[in-house]
Amino acid sequence: MQPCGEPPDRKPGIPITPVASDVSGASGASDTSAQGEIVALYEAQKKIHPRSISGRFAHWRQGMVWLTQLVFYGLPWLDWGQRQMVLFDLGARRFYIFGWVLYPQDFIYLTGLLIIAALALFLFTAVAGRLWCGFACPQTVYTEMFIWIEHRIEGDRSARLRLDSAPWTFGKLCKKLCKHLLWLAVALWTGLSFVGYFVPIRSLGGELLAWQGGWQIFWVLFYGFATYGNAGFMREQVCKYMCPYARFQSAMFDKDTLIVGYDIGRGEPRGPRSKRLDHQARGLGDCIDCTLCVQVCPVGIDIRRGLQYECIGCGLCVDACNTVMDKMHYPPGLIRYSTQNAVTRHWSRPQILRRVLRPRVLIYGAVLLALCAAMLTSLALRMPLKVDVLHDRAALARIVAGGRLENVYRLQIMNATEAAQRYRISASSPDGLPGLELASEPEVDIAAAQARWVAVRLQIAYGSATPGAHAVEFAVQALGGEAARVTEKSVFLVPR
Repeated sequence: MQPCGEPPDRKPGIPITPVASDVSGASGASDTSAQGEIVALYEAQKKIHPRSISGRFAHWRQGMVWLTQLVFYGLPWLDWGQRQMVLFDLGARRFYIFGWVLYPQDFIYLTGLLIIAALALFLFTAVAGRLWCGFACPQTVYTEMFIWIEHRIEGDRSARLRLDSAPWTFGKLCKKLCKHLLWLAVALWTGLSFVGYFVPIRSLGGELLAWQGGWQIFWVLFYGFATYGNAGFMREQVCKYMCPYARFQSAMFDKDTLIVGYDIGRGEPRGPRSKRLDHQARGLGDCIDCTLCVQVCPVGIDIRRGLQYECIGCGLCVDACNTVMDKMHYPPGLIRYSTQNAVTRHWSRPQILRRVLRPRVLIYGAVLLALCAAMLTSLALRMPLKVDVLHDRAALARIVAGGRLENVYRLQIMNATEAAQRYRISASSPDGLPGLELASEPEVDIAAAQARWVAVRLQIAYGSATPGAHAVEFAVQALGGEAARVTEKSVFLVPR
């Protein structure tokens, strides 16, 4: 009987001396000496070299790389009238999005956008798993771009493996240097494009060339370094260990969620065989154990072990397996997008689609459509004028020439259009304050997409109103083509 805590393959009494693996990266091996058994504390992470594959899902991934990067890299260079089409000008506190000019007071739209994005993520995950991770996530997209560069310079998977294990030569040094220079160029251009959404990108390029603008240089280098490190070196480690989505995605899955899965009943028992062999008569499944599905996986998992949190749902293993099935003259779909219920119960495609459109998905979709419609309607009906009223706290009320009582206010008038506007200011009293009149200039000019503080004075005859606070209402009316009118409430103070 083994003592408690002793491994069954070791004699009692021989100590185990744990040591870290050597700096060369070799680990996971154990060595027995006179002093005891050496056990490594960790296993060095092996670099994953995904194999190139062609197929439907591979083409979808390539299409998404082109689409997302055309938008990301191209949008800052497009103009809308006399300005950049999309610009989040933090210094001026103006956000230009196509024809809209938004202010910090429009923060509610950002909140709505984040809620819509979260609901869309829930909807897509409930329907088809990690579609975002596999096809549109920036980490996936830039990793795909960097792998493409690596493939063009160093060759396919087998060539890269041979190059990594080969001793350092002039040819190897040239290939590695060329690869990293191209990676750095893409990363820096990505950083420049990112900062170009917050600083006008045409002036940003000139500032960087002149080595001006400390913060701009910092953020270009920071974002470029992050892209270079994440897509060039960390790659699948970001998806496995840094991204929280991989950890809580299982809470949004159920047995009717479309996922990439391996049909165990059809594939097992696996094993190599000849094309001419009747594998079913030999008791073999359709899987020939070629491991091609593992070689093409960007995160290096074996999908035949079942659903794993590391799987990003890219479908490359589906393309690889279907290629092998076609060569073996077996029906495709040994690895496929399906649901757990469909694989277990052998459902047809119409049965799968009926279960995919279940109440949970329909509710997500209905709420998402309602929020999108509400946000678009709010933006379409948004008033291109904003007014804030502050009562002057230096002198709440004062007596001026002519024996009149005066209150002073400061109005912040924000012109949310891209044309200069003239506004008329008026005031009224819902409480019927007698003799209320505007004693300052009734009209003011505001430049395009600008805000201005305007001093406004209201007066009444002294002694015509009872002491206390009386409600007043300011109205600001656009006099140009924009039929904008905004009212704001305040109070008129009458001292005792």
